[in-house]
Amino acid sequence: MGLEGQETAGQPRANLLPTPNGSRPSQEFEGHWPEIPERSPCVAGVIPVIYYSILLGLGLPVNLLTAVALARLATRTRKPSYYYLLALTASDIVTQVVIVFVGFLLQGAVLAREVPQAVVRTANILEFAANHASVWIAVLLTVDRYNALCHPLHHRAASSPGRTRRAITIVLGAALLTGIPFYWWLDVWRDADPPSTLDEILKWAHCLTVYFIPCGIFLVTNSAIVHRLRRRGQSGLRPRVGKSTAILLGVTTLFAFLWAPRIFVMLFHLYVAPVHRDWRVHLALDVANMAAMLNTAVNFGLYCFVSKTFRDTVLEVIHGARLPCVLGSRPEGTVAEPMLKAPGLSQGAAL
Repeated sequence: MGLEGQETAGQPRANLLPTPNGSRPSQEFEGHWPEIPERSPCVAGVIPVIYYSILLGLGLPVNLLTAVALARLATRTRKPSYYYLLALTASDIVTQVVIVFVGFLLQGAVLAREVPQAVVRTANILEFAANHASVWIAVLLTVDRYNALCHPLHHRAASSPGRTRRAITIVLGAALLTGIPFYWWLDVWRDADPPSTLDEILKWAHCLTVYFIPCGIFLVTNSAIVHRLRRRGQSGLRPRVGKSTAILLGVTTLFAFLWAPRIFVMLFHLYVAPVHRDWRVHLALDVANMAAMLNTAVNFGLYCFVSKTFRDTVLEVIHGARLPCVLGSRPEGTVAEPMLKAPGLSQGAAL
């Protein structure tokens, strides 16, 4: 899979015939199949299964709540930053369902990786498309905040909800298209042969698309934003850091920190020691994948920590979900007491 699932502890694996490397000639007609080399043990045991179960059980409801709150804020304020954060949250939800549930838990733990190759490769497209969408929507948010701070007049003139939605649609379409080549992504847990040219191209494309290029953009734009704020402070103006800017810096920093181990281990597997032979690399990739998937569940805490507006909207969503249950539990014929309408957000409220 795109973020490969771990071996399931306590479950014996069937002695499968190995799949030849994608771009190498098959040995099927050259006699007997080659012997399967000894594989590295999964020293993490059931810990990854427990971890991903907790991550999915807590992270998915939290992301759904985040999406509802951001949808309300986007409708009220019509600000581009809310639309970008909403699209980012939707990408995180898809990532949790496709990668964490289908890839790690269903395929890795429940089915013990005994899945038809066509199904695995089709799931690869969805996994990598979800990864690309999440990362590049964060890039859109970064560029939007850069324009808002460094080119405010142009940003006010060019910014509109329609243009924001078109930009998001283009990124989602491009993410799906760029996920198609990863149909031929080879599972590092089963890849017993030396990497072929196709393997190297796909793994480098993965590292560049989801980490090196986006992080380069984050570094340049965030540095320009921080430099702009410092110049304001030196000129005597108060260097006000908006909520959207603070969230941007937090989102990009968390992404760079949590995804770095996976990219490092992937390149280490490619050029130094393969996962299937060295238990230390096997363990490192397990831990790196867990860290990378944590990135799909931490943004809710960041939004709540930075933005009072977001916290109030979340409480409003929770209260609105509880109210029909309370009214529905009243005895028939009981009239509900009139309630004060909750004050709405002012038109200029910011994240």
